[in-house]
Amino acid sequence: MKATVYVRPKPGILDPQGQAVGSSLRQLGFDVGEARVGRVVDLELQARNPAQARAELRLMCEQLLANPLIESYEIELADDA
Repeated sequence: MKATVYVRPKPGILDPQGQAVGSSLRQLGFDVGEARVGRVVDLELQARNPAQARAELRLMCEQLLANPLIESYEIELADDA
């Protein structure tokens, strides 16, 4: 089962990468407001069903993939589409 995890800084958390990207885009002439930079993690899971996959992914996010104090995450399973 394929999964994608999107990890982003929580609202209100300083995002220097996002600020640099937003500033650079404005310097290039693009009319953008705030920019936030996160990460995408694609995984291939051996889970038997979507519920088990989501439970495992939540544990992965809380233990390694995201810092729950400053980042939020969103889980997407290929079977959800």
